[in-house]
Amino acid sequence: MDLLEYQVKEWFGQIGIPVLPSQRIDHPTDLKRLKIPYPVVLKSQVHSGGRLKAGGVRFVETTIDAIAAAQNIFNLPIGGDLPEVLLAEAKYDIEQELYLAVVLDTALCRPILLGCPEANIDWESVGEKMQHVVVEQDFSPFYARRLALKMGLQGALIQAVSSVIEKMYDLFIEKDLDLIEINPLGINSTGQVMALNGSVRVNERAIARHPDIALMATKMVNRYNGNCRHQNLSDWDGVELNGKIGILGNGAGSVLATMDLVSNAGGKPGICLNLRHASPIEPSPTTFRSRLEKALLIMAADKSIQVILINLLGSIPQASEVAEVIIDFVNQQKSELQPLTSSSNGSKNKRDKQSLIPRLVIRLAGSDFDIAKKELAGLKCDIAIEVVDNLDEAVNEAVGFVKTAASKK
Repeated sequence: MDLLEYQVKEWFGQIGIPVLPSQRIDHPTDLKRLKIPYPVVLKSQVHSGGRLKAGGVRFVETTIDAIAAAQNIFNLPIGGDLPEVLLAEAKYDIEQELYLAVVLDTALCRPILLGCPEANIDWESVGEKMQHVVVEQDFSPFYARRLALKMGLQGALIQAVSSVIEKMYDLFIEKDLDLIEINPLGINSTGQVMALNGSVRVNERAIARHPDIALMATKMVNRYNGNCRHQNLSDWDGVELNGKIGILGNGAGSVLATMDLVSNAGGKPGICLNLRHASPIEPSPTTFRSRLEKALLIMAADKSIQVILINLLGSIPQASEVAEVIIDFVNQQKSELQPLTSSSNGSKNKRDKQSLIPRLVIRLAGSDFDIAKKELAGLKCDIAIEVVDNLDEAVNEAVGFVKTAASKK
């Protein structure tokens, strides 16, 4: 979960990292009550990069100019994202800019301190300019000073920058972060350092341990769901597209790979959900079974979904119960549709059910699913269920059904 700049600056201020006087702006008229002396800079609060080039950062000298600029920024999409909040911040005259970061290296399973004597760096050509220090044991100020020296800093600047790095690391550990970044750290003519922009990425699996972060995450989810067709998709690691093939998987990689295969085969993915984890902000524990049950109901509730493509592989808890969940789902859908089709003749009844209930294409890979595959393969019902071993075959089956259904209309 990535935070917006104004949220990052609040954390910086609380832990003692130097930040400029600033004020959150929810509406252009808030600038009439601005407590920061002019000149100020107005910044669009979006997750997308390139705000300055896109026009999302404006320097203003008066209240009239500030209100006019704010109105423009509020209506300026950056990377497809419109800001709901602006940040008004005091102007700062700098003579030097640095880059600092603390990041979790998943290969080493250790935090790494990063520093560069230049800000706004081009990662493809940064080369030897970027310095790093691996925090191999319990953290001490030694690591921060070592990075400052490797960056070529001298005199009082070593202590000033080292102090910022120490506090960044403290925040990194305290909040269970994957990344904390200051880009740039500004230095003025007197040697004073100032965090002019910051980024923070929270480890999603740690959100539940921090009530304040969980509250922030809930607000973000609610804001996103205001424009979402399915309010309960906030409980999932997934995406909502506009195709007719719903995808369920037990891993982000398998879900993305299945989406790519569907697209390459000429199909269009719809709702795509990763069942491996529950929502990071879900307060109550969940099981794989409960997540599969809920996901199937979400798919069935979306009448645009014609096929549910289930791709499960590897080892999962409650693998033997997968068939039971799917069979219960099919029986529930049949019973709910029975009153709607009871007045039709037998053949018409069968066609109605097949058009109203999504077709199930199921690919189960792994010995854990042997029992489930046998039960599903022997299932006899008037709702189409295809159980296949090969993912390519499953994708072709799903895409082919949608194309056939479209040609009959």
